[in-house]
Amino acid sequence: MALTITDANFDELVKGDKLLVVDFWAEWCGPCRAIAPIISELAQEYEGKAILGKLNVDENDNVVGQFGIRNIPTILFFKNGEIVDKHVGAAQKTLIEEKIKALL
Repeated sequence: MALTITDANFDELVKGDKLLVVDFWAEWCGPCRAIAPIISELAQEYEGKAILGKLNVDENDNVVGQFGIRNIPTILFFKNGEIVDKHVGAAQKTLIEEKIKALL
């Protein structure tokens, strides 16, 4: 299951040594609901290798503002505290998985 990422735990997670994949989403967003199971599956498949989590844009203004998130779903990929890749909009599992594999 994907980790719940919030303003409170984001800084600690992004500073870690593992790849961090953050899905910016909202409950009212249809495409966000479509990729939710994909993020959960990948979180299980890459457990121990990468951290995959979901950040609700309606509840976490600090992180949303920090990265200027305007469209959702947006998936940001962080390595060593820096954004190394980004995807905006719904995506197939294969696309997200390819990005993860390339960054591991």
